[in-house]
Amino acid sequence: MTDDVSFESLRRTGISFQPDSHIPEVIANKYQVKATGEEARKYDFVTARPPARTTNVLESIGYLTKSCLGAGVVAIHESYKDCGLWTGLILNIVLGLAISYGMYTLAKSAQKIYGRLQIPALSYPDLAQATLEIGPWKSLKRFSKCFRYTVDFILIIEIAGCCCIYQIVVARAIKQLVEGLDTVTDSRVGTSPSIRVYIISLMIPCILLCMITNLKYLAPFSTVADFFIVIMAIATVYFAVKSANISPLEMSFFKSVPGVFEFIGVCGFSMDGVGVILTIENSMTEPKKLPTVLIGGMTLVMLLVTTVGFFGYWGFGENTTTPVTINFPWEPFPIIMKVFLALMIYITFGLNFWVACDVMWFYLKSRHEPKKHWLWERVYRAVLVVFITIVAAAFPNVTKFIGLIGSFCLSNLGFIYPAFIELSLDWEDPGPGVFYWRLWKFVVIFLWGLVLCIAGSYVNARELIIRVFHKKNES
Repeated sequence: MTDDVSFESLRRTGISFQPDSHIPEVIANKYQVKATGEEARKYDFVTARPPARTTNVLESIGYLTKSCLGAGVVAIHESYKDCGLWTGLILNIVLGLAISYGMYTLAKSAQKIYGRLQIPALSYPDLAQATLEIGPWKSLKRFSKCFRYTVDFILIIEIAGCCCIYQIVVARAIKQLVEGLDTVTDSRVGTSPSIRVYIISLMIPCILLCMITNLKYLAPFSTVADFFIVIMAIATVYFAVKSANISPLEMSFFKSVPGVFEFIGVCGFSMDGVGVILTIENSMTEPKKLPTVLIGGMTLVMLLVTTVGFFGYWGFGENTTTPVTINFPWEPFPIIMKVFLALMIYITFGLNFWVACDVMWFYLKSRHEPKKHWLWERVYRAVLVVFITIVAAAFPNVTKFIGLIGSFCLSNLGFIYPAFIELSLDWEDPGPGVFYWRLWKFVVIFLWGLVLCIAGSYVNARELIIRVFHKKNES
């Protein structure tokens, strides 16, 4: 496994403006249909890709797993508390299947359009632009660039939001270690400062970390972080079973509708890998085996997320808090876990920040002389870290922040856009189907995504704002 493949797997967006030799790089290019019907279906995009280090099925499963497991996994147990233990378990499984289907739809659509364009690979923004440019509805063609930029923008929101969440989680972990208490509050405790002070104090260390522009210095920590998540899940089960004082059958089955939308946002954020699925497909030796990768990778992701969520809420009860390691007892091994969590998430901040800054720098570097790129890239990196820190300090409630980002980004990138792309590419070949069933399938997915986007974003944003002002009134 070479470093360049590892780097590509870490780029959650799969955006095409890095020098990937087989991906179109110039946004100004217009996509044109070069083959249709059987000729398009027979196009061998695998052979057309230039020689490169590719990944087998097992490696691809590993990359998908590490890409999907985000910051939400350390907060999912608190979302189980919001909607009910058994409702959360059911929704966790259903949502995992829905996210998997969204990723499959996106990859299948990409492989379909390869033949029509006679292009061997595309990123998500490329696919969005190409879909409108060659789609059946000519009136939408002028919005192709807008569609591309929208996908880019939401990907940036998702990744930058993830960085905010990482800062909050690290700050909460450090706050508990400093105060030596069994739980963590966002407000001041005695002479100990509020969580906002801890978040702001992380700004300089994060700026220094983000001055690293070469991923080869950070990539090895990704594997260590994945291993830590597995250990954390096992530890959660162990300490939860020790702490539980009631049967899971006695726990609340369902709590509230707003709690359901809060849960969906956090759970979706914890398992979403739609931004990286085309990057993985582009790197596979046998990309037509992507369904196998999705089954294997998403099964592991769902298993880890449900384990932490179910046992984290059952074992630690209504007082459970985020990150899940805060609920562990003050013993040598749990203390090591608490310290290691803060360290690993701090490093992972740098990995995710690299992608967000990569996107931003692509659009900004043309404004500066090439000889000054070294300086300006680092200036923008520092500015972005400051912005992320300000947002994190302003809204330090981690679960509601995760729910807001998850609801907005997943509904669009994971459900609405893949369904629209699929419908556009299928409308003329093979057609809308009997009784326009493909159209009705799109309508159902679109409405589901729209409800999640509006209701999920509203519920989480409302709770986020209420808790911010509540904490201010307390202090």
